[in-house]
Amino acid sequence: MEQLLKDLSSIHGPCGFEEAVAQYIAKRLKDKVDSMEVDGVGNLIVSKKGNTPGPKVVVAAHMDEVGFIVKKIEENGLIRFEKLGGHDDRILLSQRVQINTSKGLRSGVIGTISAHMMKYDDPKKVRAHQQLYIDAGARSKQEVLEAGIKVGDPVTWYPHFDHLSENRVVGKAFDDRAGCAVLVQALEELEASDFAGEFVGVFTVQEEVGLRGARVAGQQHNADVAIALDTTAVSDTPEEMMDRSLALGAGTGIKVLDFSLISNKKVREHLIELAEENNIPYQLEIFPGIGTDAGELSLSHQGIPTGVLSIPSRYAHSSIEVIDMQDLEATKDLLVAFVTNMKLKENYKFTIE
Repeated sequence: MEQLLKDLSSIHGPCGFEEAVAQYIAKRLKDKVDSMEVDGVGNLIVSKKGNTPGPKVVVAAHMDEVGFIVKKIEENGLIRFEKLGGHDDRILLSQRVQINTSKGLRSGVIGTISAHMMKYDDPKKVRAHQQLYIDAGARSKQEVLEAGIKVGDPVTWYPHFDHLSENRVVGKAFDDRAGCAVLVQALEELEASDFAGEFVGVFTVQEEVGLRGARVAGQQHNADVAIALDTTAVSDTPEEMMDRSLALGAGTGIKVLDFSLISNKKVREHLIELAEENNIPYQLEIFPGIGTDAGELSLSHQGIPTGVLSIPSRYAHSSIEVIDMQDLEATKDLLVAFVTNMKLKENYKFTIE
């Protein structure tokens, strides 16, 4: 799955510009699924049916990554930008970026002052992104335009993929190409004889700007149960707000609560049961500082029992996201176990008798 993650994370695909990601996934799954379509908002929806009738599960992972968009080109050739998704302005300086232009991908850097200028500046000052700029090597606005760069072009972190250790890798866009990798791998591994019912994979768009793709996708399938796959921020580093409730390398996260969802109790308990039966490492996740596609899926139709499998991650929404490949494998293993043992909606509802 490492090569799959490397391939997916290298693709340029910020919010609203996920088409290349969808094309890669569609090409890979073409002969592995029973149906495939793209809806009006851009979600890639695939379906795989088991040999016998049974429940329908919708599993979602979002294709978009946080990025930027070209807002203005200054006369001196520097490029102003706006955000696509959530960023911390403190980490933008000196970052390498990639601009998707009409003439192909082009490199740039987010500029910063020379260290020699710091004595003339307030060293505690954090400049908002509106004050920053991308330097694409041009000497004038005309040179920028001749390079094919124009207002509205999307921008991402410059792609890279490296090993920090045997199991831990660093790169951009693991949120949520890691979830996409898990979903692709599960769809490839499962044969029709392995499960009953229908396994619907939804590769969503625009999650980072308000769960928009999931809102549309959820209305198209009245599923028995839904699962979202996403990364989650761990709390195992020394900063003062970290409570060490989630750790890298401690297994897949089974969501209890975030700001978008209180996970269905019976779905969560079923995931825990399967993890323990199959010796899959897991940790329970309560983190109100995050939301996922599950929040929208759970509200579809008359309500869908919904859970989340989270891939632990450090340095989310930065150019240097870090995950542990063993956590990624654990997430995939638990998803496969759930699909092969999923139940009808009635089994996950509240009981009143």
